[in-house]
Amino acid sequence: MEERSIYLKEVFAKNGFSLSEKQVEQFELFYDMLIEKNKVMNLTAITEYREVVVKHFLDSVFLAKYVNFSDGPTMIDVGTGAGFPGIPLKILFPDLEIVLLDSLNKRVNFLKEVIEALHLEKITAIHGRAEEIVRKPGYREYFDFCVSRAVANMNSLSEICIPFVKIGGSFIPYKSMKGEEELKEAGRAIQIFGGTNSCLEKKGDRDLIRFAIEEDFGGDEKLERNFIVIHKIKNTPKKYPRKPGTPFKEPLK
Repeated sequence: MEERSIYLKEVFAKNGFSLSEKQVEQFELFYDMLIEKNKVMNLTAITEYREVVVKHFLDSVFLAKYVNFSDGPTMIDVGTGAGFPGIPLKILFPDLEIVLLDSLNKRVNFLKEVIEALHLEKITAIHGRAEEIVRKPGYREYFDFCVSRAVANMNSLSEICIPFVKIGGSFIPYKSMKGEEELKEAGRAIQIFGGTNSCLEKKGDRDLIRFAIEEDFGGDEKLERNFIVIHKIKNTPKKYPRKPGTPFKEPLK
């Protein structure tokens, strides 16, 4: 266990993050709960400790190198799955007010167990489709940030995520190195939903954040990723998002 703790702290420190003993304990308990629950339901294909630390925990919090979360903003994590990036961000920034949203109730129940076991506050896990939840009181255009590591194209993600964001806030999907390609394809849709990005306005690429995470579990591999920052500049038309499933079956282009 001590060896695990040392590795966790060293890898986070190598990438610019300092962890307290409490945070180390929370990450380790989260890992143990994730692996145990993974035996009975499909939460992650990545199970080896060091890989989980880098490819789930560190990848989730890396956004904090570019965005200030220290003032306790509001955030919704859409399609959170096993709690990524929401749970790691909450561990690192206890003052964050976070909603974890997922369409599978079994995963939501697991997240509730994690929240209780880690003694996390100002965080809730809810079950539902984003297209429906965003039309409930207290969700539409309420959040400072909407994040998502869900595997879906930018056209579809933008339609279900941008409506959650208040004007002045941001939708930030975690994407692979093909993110720039997706952004160009989704440009018109993003603008329809009330968003913008410096790349779309031909004002440079400051809102396309390319990064690589240093890892230490064998080989010279680097985890290369993109964050795409979509700024909310006007209200999303009330007809969006369309009914559940439609944004994925018939994405706007």
